[in-house]
Amino acid sequence: MSEQYYLVAQLPDITAVGEKQTLPITEEYFRDLCERFLSSKGVEIARNLSLVPPREDVKTGSAFVDAWYEKERALRLGLAQVRALAMKKEAVQINGACTGDVMQAARTAVGMDSPLAAEQFLYQYRISVVDQLTPLDMFSEDAVFAYGIKLMLTQRMKVFNTETGMASYHTIYERILGETNDGN
Repeated sequence: MSEQYYLVAQLPDITAVGEKQTLPITEEYFRDLCERFLSSKGVEIARNLSLVPPREDVKTGSAFVDAWYEKERALRLGLAQVRALAMKKEAVQINGACTGDVMQAARTAVGMDSPLAAEQFLYQYRISVVDQLTPLDMFSEDAVFAYGIKLMLTQRMKVFNTETGMASYHTIYERILGETNDGN
């Protein structure tokens, strides 16, 4: 436990980082800290932390990570189902983890006009899920894993950029128009 205190004490606050600011810590540095201060089992879990949960429900050895993966898997299934229904296609079967709040988040995100606004909404939803699942003992390994997930979520959101998104959209749109015109 004392080793985790030193680890947690070195983790900077990432919740106050603005949209234009860089994160005060990288994912690589976070994982390096974990390797120095966590148990071998904890190091393995930290190494394998991901924003994309395994398709199958596989126990990781961490109650927090297992719960996070279950909620994230449910959100992804909910999003797939809402999108499929919106396109009048066969919807995927959802599991029992797709609770009302998960389905409401999926419906809200899919209903947004702006993909960036939908991503920002889903980011806030995911952060709130992490906050709900984070144990009260801020020096536990699960709290360290929660920090890692928040770091990865925040890092992912920083990649989104309106100008880059519009440039990508125009490139794809022009490519589609070019293919359409060439085919006639």
